Amino acid sequence: MHPQPPRRTTHAYGTPKNRLVYDRWGRFGRPVVLLHGLFYDRTMWWPVAAELGDSCAAIAVDLPGHGQSAARDDYGVARLADDLAILINGLALHRAPVIVGHAESARLAEAFAAAYATQAVLTFEDPAADLPETARDPAPGDLSGVPELYRQFAVARHDDALRDGYRSWLARPAHSEPRPEALPLQLSAQGGAGARLGGRFPHLCDATSFAALVRALR
Repeated sequence: MHPQPPRRTTHAYGTPKNRLVYDRWGRFGRPVVLLHGLFYDRTMWWPVAAELGDSCAAIAVDLPGHGQSAARDDYGVARLADDLAILINGLALHRAPVIVGHAESARLAEAFAAAYATQAVLTFEDPAADLPETARDPAPGDLSGVPELYRQFAVARHDDALRDGYRSWLARPAHSEPRPEALPLQLSAQGGAGARLGGRFPHLCDATSFAALVRALR
């Protein structure tokens, strides 16, 4: 049985062809937009969003082709950043959001911040991101540190067609530097710094600490 975070409501934005489905918690406080990585869905953020409580207005979005969001012909980062901005603007929250990107969604978080007002960007990647593309899929049972109750949120649903659609998200930019091993969770913000939260799913291993980190960015 899924834990049911308080005051969670589910919504959809867009037409049937570009529909984005998202969960929302709260209407006040700093907006926090939570983005999952490739092959996961918005439910991976339920434990953190519940821990944020009333201090933030949290929004967890299914990327196109994931969860309940419609698949597309174009998964370009810039286009999706624009769609995300329209979605956020329609919520009438009137404050720049904190954008949190898991794994490949770091690209989307950074593209959004480059084009739109953003309070802070928090990104972290699966250590497998530095492996060759053919070796990136982790073992299904490799959920070290994730409490049993939350392991259902850390299950990838692999799809070769979806991987092909998101291929541009998987390539490391030529100018990118290797991510320091001691800082698998990287905080990128105005005046930001690194934060030591390790593991493939630090937000699920310790949802309380992760939520505290996000609240500190307000």
